[in-house]
Amino acid sequence: MCSLVALAFLLPLGISLGDQAREEKLADAARRSALVTGALAVSTDPAIVGRAVAASGDDPATRPVVHGLGGDESAGRAGAAALARAGAERRSLVTDVPGGVLRLDPVVLGDKVAVVEVFVPDRVLDEGSGGRWLLLLAVAVALVGAAVIVVDRVAARAVDSTGELVKAALAIGDGDLGVRVEPSGPRELAEAGHAFNRMADQLVALRSDERELVADLSHRLRTPLTVLRLDAEALESDDTSIGTFSEAELDRRRGIRRIRQAIVTLEGEVDQLIKTTRKAVTQETGPAMCDVSEVVRDRMVFWAALAGDQNRPHRVSGAQLRIPAPVPRAELAAALDAVIGNVFRYTPQGTAFEVAVSRRDGYVAIRIDDAGPGIADPDRALRRGASDQGSTGLGLDIAKRVALQANGSVSIDRARLGGASVVMLLADPEATPRQVNRFGLVGRISREAREQRTGGRRWSRPR
Repeated sequence: MCSLVALAFLLPLGISLGDQAREEKLADAARRSALVTGALAVSTDPAIVGRAVAASGDDPATRPVVHGLGGDESAGRAGAAALARAGAERRSLVTDVPGGVLRLDPVVLGDKVAVVEVFVPDRVLDEGSGGRWLLLLAVAVALVGAAVIVVDRVAARAVDSTGELVKAALAIGDGDLGVRVEPSGPRELAEAGHAFNRMADQLVALRSDERELVADLSHRLRTPLTVLRLDAEALESDDTSIGTFSEAELDRRRGIRRIRQAIVTLEGEVDQLIKTTRKAVTQETGPAMCDVSEVVRDRMVFWAALAGDQNRPHRVSGAQLRIPAPVPRAELAAALDAVIGNVFRYTPQGTAFEVAVSRRDGYVAIRIDDAGPGIADPDRALRRGASDQGSTGLGLDIAKRVALQANGSVSIDRARLGGASVVMLLADPEATPRQVNRFGLVGRISREAREQRTGGRRWSRPR
């Protein structure tokens, strides 16, 4: 293909250069003829004309010959017909003769016409043609060689890029999601490499989301497990080693022991499932809305029954009116169960707790207070997977993820009841946007300084 392109380009070029060289030789013949015609215009004296002919060139074969002055015209190659035609038409003629080309220039001398003949032999017309074609052949060979080298390099890059892409795809198929390719080669292959990397990143994100969803769903099992464990602990003793018991009593105590062991085993399995699937925070795929008050009332119906069994004083405040929040109902319910479940799990029976809902400063606040020992390290408690109590550490992280999903935050402080106070702030979708105050920074600095002096602490919320 490259050879055909080179020939299609160089053949017309060679012919054009040959025609140009021919025209240059004929132009030189016209120049030599002009010397003689100029002399004839001045005088027809044979001596003067002879000097002009001698001055036109050193090669006797290419010197002009004058016809029509009555001198020796035997050296001329033009036929009588060609001379008569040039004299009759009185214009320059170029005609082919054996061995070369003739140029005939008529000169009007009174009542007669003289014709100046200039012969250009073929050897002069073809002078330099061999070197010219050799040069063009060398150029063609160089172009074809360069094209072959360039195509070979481009093809090699394309083959290498394709091979790397195939290897990476096979590695992804084998389960190695950490494989990435370095986009290279032609533009299309480079774009395919970028698309492959984006696909691999999406696969990693989807797998992480799936595992995290499994971890969060597993953590939700803690709520009924906590109830079962507390109910099992409230049952009578399962000891059969001391005392004398009837067969029915032995069976009952053994059944209690099996229930408690099954609950412990199930809790261990859930913990292991959470630990092995916990990867990354999932992202909500679409907007959702729920009534915070309704969710709080619904979940407190469940927890109030368990609180009554454990003699836990409890109270719900601020959940009478509709308060919307931009989170799915199931997610908010899971967050409440996670925080309230921690109260039942990590505080002794009889410990009071309170759930309060309020709206302020463009946020919906859900506060869960308890009268337990509190949380010694709030920052550590809010870190995903970190726990000082031997659990999975996902409870507060579920609440934090739901709050962040609603453009809010979670903070931990000392409760009015004496224990921990977990506050979830959710953006209020019905709040009026606040005007930006140019003195806001100064006011915030002075307010924080005043709170430090008074020892007060406000809920943390995103700025």
